[in-house]
Amino acid sequence: MSDPWRIVFMGTPAPAAATLEALLEGPDRVVGVVTQPDRPAGRGQQTVKSPVRRVAEANGIAVLAPEKTRDPAFLQALTSWAPDAIVVVAYGRILPRSILELAPQGCINVHYSLLPKYRGAAPIPWAIINGEEVSGVTTMRLVEKMDAGPIYLQEEVALAKDETAASLTQKLVPVGARLLLKTIAGLKAGEISPRAQDEDQASYAPLIKKEDGRVNWQEPASVIERRVRAFSPWPSCYTRWNGKLLKIHKASVVSTERRGAPGEIVRADRGGLWVATGEGVLSLDEVQLENRDRLLAAEFLKGARIDRGQRL
Repeated sequence: MSDPWRIVFMGTPAPAAATLEALLEGPDRVVGVVTQPDRPAGRGQQTVKSPVRRVAEANGIAVLAPEKTRDPAFLQALTSWAPDAIVVVAYGRILPRSILELAPQGCINVHYSLLPKYRGAAPIPWAIINGEEVSGVTTMRLVEKMDAGPIYLQEEVALAKDETAASLTQKLVPVGARLLLKTIAGLKAGEISPRAQDEDQASYAPLIKKEDGRVNWQEPASVIERRVRAFSPWPSCYTRWNGKLLKIHKASVVSTERRGAPGEIVRADRGGLWVATGEGVLSLDEVQLENRDRLLAAEFLKGARIDRGQRL
């Protein structure tokens, strides 16, 4: 049996924290953790530790949280940990060559898509937006070009018809953790041969911004419905009604036939809240008016006084 590796883990959000927990249960030693600095969050804007920092501190692991990855003091501290490999899961920053080449085994990344499809920061929501039936996880070695490094292992995961970004994340994270441990074991045993990605097949999943959630009623109902699922829980799809923000938490396609002008309410009664789109009709099944609770459409309509013919 080969000697345990010394591993540095780099990550920030909850999926990365879950992967770190799995790594801590494996045979290798996590000698240090790198995460994003504590940031203000929530309505009170209180400073909050990243999920990865909380896991590291609970397990007595040293933590670095540099503002800049090129900071000489940070690089010196990272080097002093003498890692055999650096594992990177949703760290949130592009890594310079000085880090990519620091460990003998390089940087091993867990990416939540079947590369070379969906390179970039948001592979999970973009897979849903584009109507993919299959997603998956890839482990690879990081290089300077974004998500373009050689692939170690991949595993497919089927998408449900009602898949949301949250539910797909829940599916992919444990698969990624298991694939990471299998990748490390295979590399130590010399049983994995990395393969180059096919650049001709590459596609991209750019970072999602809050404004991406604004509904364009000119789009087909099927496209808007997928975006509602892809942006759950964040940033949520939203529109405006009577000058107020109206979030759409759940929606379904009622018809693919054109009926009314895009954004026009074509039904608002016990049977549902339906809106015309550029192609078809969308039922708003669960909504939330600005500064109000999240409600099923039937409950929302009891107090909203929405009439047919109004526009969103």
